[in-house]
Amino acid sequence: MAANLDIIFSALSDATRRQILTMLLEDDMAVTDVAEPFDMSLAAISKHLGVLTTAGLISQEKRGRVKWCRIEETALRDASAWMQGFGHFEAVNLDDFERFLEHELNE
Repeated sequence: MAANLDIIFSALSDATRRQILTMLLEDDMAVTDVAEPFDMSLAAISKHLGVLTTAGLISQEKRGRVKWCRIEETALRDASAWMQGFGHFEAVNLDDFERFLEHELNE
């Protein structure tokens, strides 16, 4: 599972790939449609799609002459389960923490 998480988080570390995933939440898209809003070559988009495919976040299939991309809805299940393990920590109140540090440093 750890190796899988490394691949997933590595794929998610890039803003372009996160934006592609957001676009694919709406519906399946042809590779050329995925590439449309980006100011980069089709080859560069294809590399991003390859990273997402390797991570299991999307799948690609050829329909006729067109290659389509689809988000894999269960792909983030492991990452989500891992992150939920940190949900039991309370948010730190930075104002309280700052007052605490001032008090400690003044003594």
